[in-house]
Amino acid sequence: MRINHALRIAAGVAALALAVTACGGGSSKSATQNAANGKLTIGIKFDQPGLGLLNKDGSHSGFDVDVATYVAGKLGVKPENITWKEAPSAQRETLIQNGQVDFIAATYSITDQRKQKVDFAGPYYIAGQSLLVRSDNTDITGPDSLNGNKKLCSVKGSTPAQYVKDHYAKEVQLQEYDTYSLCVEALKSGSVDAVTTDDIILRGYAAQSPGALKLVGQPFTTEKYGIGLKKGDTDSRGKINDAIQAMIDDGSWKAALEKEFGATGLQIPAPPQVDRY
Repeated sequence: MRINHALRIAAGVAALALAVTACGGGSSKSATQNAANGKLTIGIKFDQPGLGLLNKDGSHSGFDVDVATYVAGKLGVKPENITWKEAPSAQRETLIQNGQVDFIAATYSITDQRKQKVDFAGPYYIAGQSLLVRSDNTDITGPDSLNGNKKLCSVKGSTPAQYVKDHYAKEVQLQEYDTYSLCVEALKSGSVDAVTTDDIILRGYAAQSPGALKLVGQPFTTEKYGIGLKKGDTDSRGKINDAIQAMIDDGSWKAALEKEFGATGLQIPAPPQVDRY
């Protein structure tokens, strides 16, 4: 009886270990170590047109994808050897900490709070929070007009959602969805009055629905997009910073922005200064 009981316990422990590995296990190697083997797993968004989009043919496109592909190339990894993994806003730190991705390029704003959990290379773009409304809307012109209990949609775990909570909680009903694409669908259907996130993200959605949606007001925050990677991986961070700088210097950065957003009327900004903290 005791032997059978011990065997059952051992089997249970083994099964639990396998389950943990299957659910959250990932690589314990650094990004550069995995790149040295010719492969990388990179987190991106799958639902953000112009930035990180899973296309119908299974390919991925957008500025974040362009940046990540360029960086991977500088680390010695060919595009066909990149595994793209969806990185929803609320899951980004977990994906990095668990080793499920080597790094993330997914409109990932660098903040002091996030830097307690992960490291960042970059920034590779500076955006600003803005508002998206239906084209026939005339009463929302900026964040100060979000009164009268209007319904505003943003994404769980995002800096725009937190900014609204910190500054406009009394004026507006904040609806938090899992993705911005769900927010945009709610906006189109009339379930919410506006969507808030970074201006460049909203531009992509507006371009996807010509004539139906528009950006209003001026950006009211500063969001520095960085490439997130494991805390303490200073070697990889330094090499990724070098790659971002090279992309800026050789004109690939500007060309990628023009390719993805030139038709939206975006005025290509000056490139950001890479932070070597």
